[in-house]
Amino acid sequence: MARTFVLPDLGEGLVEAEIRAILVHEGDVVKEDSPLLEVETDKAQVEIPSPFAGRVEKIHVHPGQTVKVGEPLVSFADGGGAAAPARSAPAAVVPAPQAAVMPRADGGPVSAAPSTRRLARELGVELQAVHGTGSGGRITDDDVRASAGKSPGVSKPPDAPAAPARAAAPAGPAQPLAAVGFEPPPLPKFEQWGSVERQPLSHLRRTIAERMALSAALIPHVTHFDKADVTDLNAIVTRSFEAAKQRGITLTLTSFLLKAAALALHEHPQFNASLDAGAGELILKRYCHLGIAVATDRGLIVPVIRDVDTKPVMDIARELAALAQRVRDGKAALDDLRGGTFTITNIGALGGTGAIPIINYPEVAILAVARGREEPVVRGGQIVARMMLPITLTFDHRVADGADGARFAQAIIRRLEAPETLFVEW
Repeated sequence: MARTFVLPDLGEGLVEAEIRAILVHEGDVVKEDSPLLEVETDKAQVEIPSPFAGRVEKIHVHPGQTVKVGEPLVSFADGGGAAAPARSAPAAVVPAPQAAVMPRADGGPVSAAPSTRRLARELGVELQAVHGTGSGGRITDDDVRASAGKSPGVSKPPDAPAAPARAAAPAGPAQPLAAVGFEPPPLPKFEQWGSVERQPLSHLRRTIAERMALSAALIPHVTHFDKADVTDLNAIVTRSFEAAKQRGITLTLTSFLLKAAALALHEHPQFNASLDAGAGELILKRYCHLGIAVATDRGLIVPVIRDVDTKPVMDIARELAALAQRVRDGKAALDDLRGGTFTITNIGALGGTGAIPIINYPEVAILAVARGREEPVVRGGQIVARMMLPITLTFDHRVADGADGARFAQAIIRRLEAPETLFVEW
């Protein structure tokens, strides 16, 4: 009897994924947890491991296809061994919902999300020995950490490199964007004025579009503009760059921005929160996981660095470089991209004098910085050249007023202008 693996629950409310690459062929014999296929979800390209050991009997999907949670991906024949010849009749297929939550028997396959399986491999935990506390006996990340003797919330080690894809995914079929709040009027027939070309949006681009529309429709945005004198900080970064590079660290202003924002969030916790409008409550998060916007050729992706408030700047710089590289290589795991409490976007490398970003829902604030430039500034009655950094704080006006935003921005600026407060851990 064949066993069918369906697209599992990937967490964070994700309901579908686009197949990017198939890493096996029909007839291949695979081991449990070996790479099976790559999918692209909400801002993440994820490698899904095989939940079974055995022969790949049928591949139900193709690159570029969008699959919903619970739909079949791959069917396996029982047992391992060499590839068997084609059969004259298809084997029975386990219904998709049953396969998604199928309880395990002793020695059978476990029920766990791909990110949970990956975490187990990194922590050296054997999933067969873990008791699942999730729905239907599903093993959660916390179950794995508990089995490894770690408490929930402990940062996991860096991700291992993923296996290369066998097949690149072509552009998928066009699908409509989810409407938020209202239906737009029909577009005019542009062809009447000249030739046009229609290009389907990628899964990632559609996700970004829908999330930005959702944020803009739900959140009353208000923006505060200011500047930070980063002359002394810039001198430290420049002076320490080569020494840090010899230690394998690329030292940038962004690492200091992350640290300054994390410390300022302790003083102003309403910006490290989410609003539960239905319950009339502000959810204050007692952890500080900061998202940093990374531009890729596939679109803007926001990976998350955890517990920034407790980490030295040098550790933040090292982790930031590794995380950004995984994102650009398309190898970021779901855990790399979720759980953020506040986001920073730095467009300084691209120029510009400022930007008004859209809040990364369900967060309540986002900080944007542009390129620092030398400007004439009055100091002690004298005009001197100082390196001034434009910052833009956009926040949810339902949870904070303009004065609150100005104080929070000043708390960040105060630390940037006194950089010794940011790297005392060295």
